[in-house]
Amino acid sequence: MAARLVFVQPRQFSHQSSSWVSPHSSLLASSVSDFNGASLNFSVKNKRKVWQSKGTLQVRSSNEKKILIMGGTRFIGVFLSRLLVKEGHQVTLFTRGKAPITQQLPGESDKEYTDFSSKVLHLKGDRQDFEFVKTSLSAGGFDVVYDINGREAVEVEPILDALPNLEQFIYCSSAGVYKKSDLLPHFETDEVDPKSRHKGKLETESLLDSRGVNWTSIRPVYIYGPLNYNPVEEWFFHRLKAGRPIPIPSSGIQITQLGHVKDLATAFVKVLGHPKASKQVYNISGSKYVTFDGLARACAKAAGFPEPEIIHYNPKEFDFGKKKAFPFRDQHFFASIEKAARELDWTPEFSLIEGLADSYNLDFGRGTFRKAADFSTDDIILGKSLVLQS
Repeated sequence: MAARLVFVQPRQFSHQSSSWVSPHSSLLASSVSDFNGASLNFSVKNKRKVWQSKGTLQVRSSNEKKILIMGGTRFIGVFLSRLLVKEGHQVTLFTRGKAPITQQLPGESDKEYTDFSSKVLHLKGDRQDFEFVKTSLSAGGFDVVYDINGREAVEVEPILDALPNLEQFIYCSSAGVYKKSDLLPHFETDEVDPKSRHKGKLETESLLDSRGVNWTSIRPVYIYGPLNYNPVEEWFFHRLKAGRPIPIPSSGIQITQLGHVKDLATAFVKVLGHPKASKQVYNISGSKYVTFDGLARACAKAAGFPEPEIIHYNPKEFDFGKKKAFPFRDQHFFASIEKAARELDWTPEFSLIEGLADSYNLDFGRGTFRKAADFSTDDIILGKSLVLQS
């Protein structure tokens, strides 16, 4: 079926807004906790909207932009769209319409949610329908595009064709593009791997540069936080809740890095219109590195569980088929965020324990998670371990 615009609840038309709609729906109930683990304070001064998040960091915008988010109904886009709307921008989400366009977050008041959902707009379509993308985006005339779910360069070309006067294209890439190295952390200037599973992201960055677009690329490491659809912290929480040992490959001293989704969303807003961000790449993640064993203990501490029993195993001794036995790549993997801190005045606000507690309290701890517990690979590992120990 051809993609189409959906009209559900028209807004009052003005010269700065279209008659596109803003659907209302709720997936998560409101609660005592708040959106960012601390109070959201808003002030208006000279028509400039300010979001005061946990700590002293403020994100400001002096003029409204017409912003398109490719994606926006899952994880990163949920938090990014809220920040942009609070900033006073006109935000349109381009999605297939298979999921509710908005969802009320834990700790978000009915008034805050109603205000957000009445302002966000929706353009229903399939980004693989390139002709529809060109036609609909040309009509929309957007100033800025945030591409959260783009994987291949071919998906971006019709967007650029449709918006020749685009002010900025902000792309969600991945630190997974870096070539494996003995020298860490990864810097933005490090060699990349054209054969990595994220090669489409590299090709997209090259396309943006070749087209002369004012682009900015964000390369997160591992992202975590409420609504995470990748089983990162959720993998540990399932095992902690069940009182099971945590099977970790090899020595457990592999060093990795996690960044909270709300810190990532803030970084995405920081690069908007920033002169230093033009045609630049930024690594975004947490300020601390952590070992696999340390992460297991951090998840337990953040969620209020006893310190877990950790079982180490040699992954080469097992065949798990298509199942993934552990949510991280079995190697050291972390990146420097110095460039973003220096050029964007951005600093992660969540420590690892605080961030994991935020994720647990606003999601898993409420009984919500993306994937049901599957301990089948654990049982294979533990079964063999017990035999070897007997």
